[in-house]
Amino acid sequence: MVGVIIYSDKEIEMLPNKVDTVLSDADYQAILAALEVLRDKLAFTVGLAPEEKRQIAKIGIKSQTFTEKALDVAEQHPELMPGWFSQEAAKRDLDLFTKLNPISQALSEIQSRVEDTQMVAGSEAYAAARVAYKAAKDYGQSMGLNDVVEDLSRRFQQATRRPKAS
Repeated sequence: MVGVIIYSDKEIEMLPNKVDTVLSDADYQAILAALEVLRDKLAFTVGLAPEEKRQIAKIGIKSQTFTEKALDVAEQHPELMPGWFSQEAAKRDLDLFTKLNPISQALSEIQSRVEDTQMVAGSEAYAAARVAYKAAKDYGQSMGLNDVVEDLSRRFQQATRRPKAS
C-alpha cells in the first residue's frame, strides 16, 4: 500500500511497505550460529589481494572442460608427467572447485537478498522518520519539541563550501 501524507500543503510520499517483519532474537542468534558453522567449515578458504585476483588464471566452462580432459590424460599416462606433478592434488583442486560452485552461488544469492532487504528496510524506516520529523516540525512547537526538531534538522543542513585555495 502506498500512502501520501499531506503536511502544510506539501506531500511526503510513503513507499510501499515491502518489508514488514521482525527478526526474532532467537532467529538472529541461530543465523549468527549458522554463519559461524559456515566459517568453521570453510576455514580452508583463502583471501586474495586485488592484484592477485587480476593476475590469477580463472576457470570457466571451457577451461573446466579442458582441465577435466587434461587431467584424464595425465591419469591415463602418468609416464608423460614431470616428476613434481601430482595427479592427486590436481584432482582434489578440481573437485574442490566443482563443489564450491553451488556453495558460492547460494551464498551470493543469500547475500544479495539480505543486502536488498536491508536496503528496503532502511529506506522504509528513513521515509517514516522523515514523516515523523515533518510532523514534529510542523506541529510540535506547542509541545516543546523545538530542541528535538532543531537537532533533527541538522541532517538536512547544507554543508558550507570552503573556497579552494589557489
